[in-house]
Amino acid sequence: MSELSKDWVLAAAAESGLALAGVAGVEPSATLAAFPEWIASGRAGEMGYLAKTGDTGRYLRSAVQEAWPWARSVLCAGVNYDAGRQRSNAFAGDNERGWISSYAWGSDYHEVLRSRLDAWVQRIRGFEGAADAQFHLTVDTAPLVEREAARQGGIGWQGKNTCIIHPHRGSFLFLGCVVTSLVVAQDNPLPDRCGTCRRCIEACPTQALEPYKMDASRCLAYLNIELRGAVPEPFRAAMGNNLVGCDICQEVCPWNGRAPSANDPAFEPQPGMFAPLLAELAALTEAEYRAQFRHSAVRRIKYAGMKRNLAIAMGNSGNPEFIPVLQGWMTDPDAMVAEHATWGIKRLAGGEDSDSHCTSGDHCGHAGGRVDAAQQFGAMDPRAAASTSGKHGIPGARNPSALRGAALGPAPRKDGGHGFSA
Repeated sequence: MSELSKDWVLAAAAESGLALAGVAGVEPSATLAAFPEWIASGRAGEMGYLAKTGDTGRYLRSAVQEAWPWARSVLCAGVNYDAGRQRSNAFAGDNERGWISSYAWGSDYHEVLRSRLDAWVQRIRGFEGAADAQFHLTVDTAPLVEREAARQGGIGWQGKNTCIIHPHRGSFLFLGCVVTSLVVAQDNPLPDRCGTCRRCIEACPTQALEPYKMDASRCLAYLNIELRGAVPEPFRAAMGNNLVGCDICQEVCPWNGRAPSANDPAFEPQPGMFAPLLAELAALTEAEYRAQFRHSAVRRIKYAGMKRNLAIAMGNSGNPEFIPVLQGWMTDPDAMVAEHATWGIKRLAGGEDSDSHCTSGDHCGHAGGRVDAAQQFGAMDPRAAASTSGKHGIPGARNPSALRGAALGPAPRKDGGHGFSA
């Protein structure tokens, strides 16, 4: 099959509402080669779907052609979702409100981005020689490490917080990919410009991060979204008022300090999504909860999971007005909800340690406090962060082989994202 014009492909992306677009190859990379080791380390937590294997017995996510033998290119897209509102640190001390990660404020990004990817594919099919090509669209719904494809496709570099960072649009990005049988010239990856900055690593309340690596089993977005059972007690204080995901490691990133807001109506906060009142969420029946979040990414958290998260947030609030709600939940039919409600009451009564610390060497660590995002932003210019490590901000000791340790599992969506691949 002859090579399709990349200029045509990228122009079609822009016409489809995809602000960032690039093309990645399908050859196994050094980063993907580290995937089996990452799974074996237990850093995927209970997300067993990440370890799915193909007919060859190899992990599907270890190479694009493991899942799609016919693939010749991966078309990558990034869409900014930052609505330009206050950051979570503004509500960290609010004893009445919780925090829903900004990726979930607007319409369900899976639906929005998939619609735009579909429009992109339809335009490409109109090009000469592309009508009979194969395509597979994915927005966190296929065994593809979208972040690595986006890195290879020049959407951005992978930051120390494991998110894709674009030099002008920051890291509040949704990523979507189209695996295709078409041959399209591959883009060049952008240079790493994190420099010596460690703000995301130092700000993480559970110490889930080390440079370019994430222990997903410690990430708040895993604990309050992906984990279906009880949140380990040492992590509960660190959850603070985070109900859905966590934005901290992106909020403190200097590259997001100057990035423009999205100005995308699809991702503007829907009613009740921005810093919601805990009492209002707690009052929802299961039917009301399902209806309210029917077209929201929040729906991934089941009703019992949200009550679990609310119990933790109420316990961390220091607000005794939540005691009656928690007392009512102590007899909840769901044992997990009842146990977390009991913990919340003890926490409000001062019976739970609020000064515990999380250390990366712990099996499940003791959760510690957060670093104020406003203090972290300071006056640091992204260019200064990059220039500290020489040309293009690439640390002198780093070389391509060092990327073998990059995080391959989920990162908060954040995963420019922020999400978890299914």
